[in-house]
Amino acid sequence: MKIKKKRKRKIKNQSLIKGIFPKSLGKAIIDFKKQQDANKIKKIKLEEREEAKRLVQERKDLKVREEKIEKEEDRLKLKEQELTQKEREIKIKDEEQRKKDEDLRLKDSDLRRKDKDQLQKDSLIKLKEEEQKRKDIDLKVREDEQKQKQQKERKRKKLEEQKIKLEEQKLKDQEMQRLKEWETKFDEEQRRKENKAKLKDEQIRLKDLEIQKLKEQEMQQFREELVLEQIKKDELN
Repeated sequence: MKIKKKRKRKIKNQSLIKGIFPKSLGKAIIDFKKQQDANKIKKIKLEEREEAKRLVQERKDLKVREEKIEKEEDRLKLKEQELTQKEREIKIKDEEQRKKDEDLRLKDSDLRRKDKDQLQKDSLIKLKEEEQKRKDIDLKVREDEQKQKQQKERKRKKLEEQKIKLEEQKLKDQEMQRLKEWETKFDEEQRRKENKAKLKDEQIRLKDLEIQKLKEQEMQQFREELVLEQIKKDELN
């Protein structure tokens, strides 16, 4: 309904547009508005199509979930039936066992009546066997405990040894580091002393050269003075 109203407005506005704007410009505006309306309609249809797709997908998903639920219900029913059957079988076996136990009890009672002394001996032997079993179990328990203690002690000693070795290695590393630092400082001090000695030797050498040069100059001056004196003497004679 809204789209039809818009179209009617366009038809009314066409005369206004033709009257105000040139023919070509008015036509362009009308075409532009038509294109806008077409795009809106296209967008609405596209949204409706997408909504329909979404509803279809939701129905499919719902159907899949319902099928899964039905399968799970069937599985649970089958499991319940299996459990019921197992309970019946267990009950039957228990009843059979109970009858067997009753028969055995009667037979045992009859045997006790027939040979009471033998039963007493058997009971005594059984008690001794049980006592021996208990002793064996206690012994095994103590042996296991002792083994565990020994294992723990070995582990503890091993950890202590590893710790001691690590500490010793750490001390060795620290000692080596201190030794390296001392050697480095000693080498630097030696180089500094050697450079200082070389500088001092060079200064002494330069000073000796200067003294030697002064001596040579003085000797040369002395020779020249002697020559001059000899010349003066020769002139006087």
